Amino acid sequence: MLKIRLSRAGKKNMPFFRIVLTEHTAASKHGYKEVLWFYNPFSKEFKIKDLDKVKTYASHGVQFSPRVVKLMEANKISL
Repeated sequence: MLKIRLSRAGKKNMPFFRIVLTEHTAASKHGYKEVLWFYNPFSKEFKIKDLDKVKTYASHGVQFSPRVVKLMEANKISL
């Protein structure tokens, strides 16, 4: 089953996150198939690469992690 979830990147004490498409059993840091978004918690910057692709994945039954759903609600992104 595929899942869209966060993957941490960046330096020590300076994280940023990638929202990635991955298999639910794979490691979140290295086992992802595609990077969909970027999120910087310090500047609250949220960049979406391709919203149409995310909508396609959602229509095919891909699940979102709870944190990704909260980020989408905070940034007023609906699918």
